[in-house]
Amino acid sequence: MRQPDAAPHHALSSFAVNSRWPAAHPERIQLYSLPTPNGVKVSIMLEETGLAYEPHLIDFASNDQLSPEFIALNPNNKIPAIIDPAGPGGQPLALFESGAILLYLADKSGMLIPADPVGRYHAIEWLMWQMGGVGPMFGQLGFFHKFAGKDYQDKRPLERYVSESRRLLGVLEGRLTGRQWLLGDAYSIADIAVFPWVANLVGFYEAAELVRFSEFPQVQRVLEVFLARPAVITGRTIPARPAAVAV
Repeated sequence: MRQPDAAPHHALSSFAVNSRWPAAHPERIQLYSLPTPNGVKVSIMLEETGLAYEPHLIDFASNDQLSPEFIALNPNNKIPAIIDPAGPGGQPLALFESGAILLYLADKSGMLIPADPVGRYHAIEWLMWQMGGVGPMFGQLGFFHKFAGKDYQDKRPLERYVSESRRLLGVLEGRLTGRQWLLGDAYSIADIAVFPWVANLVGFYEAAELVRFSEFPQVQRVLEVFLARPAVITGRTIPARPAAVAV
């Protein structure tokens, strides 16, 4: 893990979230998250870059995301969010939205985004593709396939999201054909954004058969390599969920 940038220990004192989730290491980047597809994008990125950070669990079961302290950090009451006590100009910076955080951490670390402008914009376009398409569509499929939506008698919403998810997987399949990663040989924030959602679709959402995932061999290939990366293995478990209470 890299040594954190120097920052005064009072840098977090002006943030209400620090009163509810106090920092044990206030010189580190503070991560407020949950190990969901959006959440683990940032923990994976932090593990990949080696930037020093301290994770805090935002427990949806306890409605932590609706607390005034968290909403003061993220008015959209979603995870993840971060505070970097040593942001631009040495001043603390709070950020929400996983895509924005990935871009910030790539720039801060100088890693996982191409240095040349053309490559950089290609990374951003695939990041935006995930944010605008893969995340919302796969998430809706999960709702209508595994959660409350599965009990709806009208199956047209599920059919709509299955169809669109298959289309997106087809786009991804075409992009990965002949490439090691989304940008070619270089692993990047684009891959970190996309593949937690693919893993969730076929894993947690149990939708592999529904979307006929076997028809996308290039996506399967890259997903396997992605999931085997040490930083991904660790990042997908952060922040740790509370241990189940024995009954």
